[in-house]
Amino acid sequence: MALREVENQSIQAKHRSSLPEIGWEDVSEPGTYVDEASGDLFRIPKEALAAGGSPMVIRESSGASRLRMLSKDPYMPTLKARLLCAQNNIHPNF
Repeated sequence: MALREVENQSIQAKHRSSLPEIGWEDVSEPGTYVDEASGDLFRIPKEALAAGGSPMVIRESSGASRLRMLSKDPYMPTLKARLLCAQNNIHPNF
């Protein structure tokens, strides 16, 4: 009788990829973003990033904040955005 090697499996969820983390000044593509600290959701359409145009999103804060990109689609469903936040240990505030 041959012995078979048994592999232990974790019951904890595995994240195949983490959400990209960027600073406000580095936002260069449209999409749906969440502020990691506050849980606020930001939808940034391509028009907001047009060169030479007036910025559509202005944020002023004394504290540093990091954004996580949830999707390249600025109009992704809110429920899907909330689920992605939960899967990545971000408490949504929307």
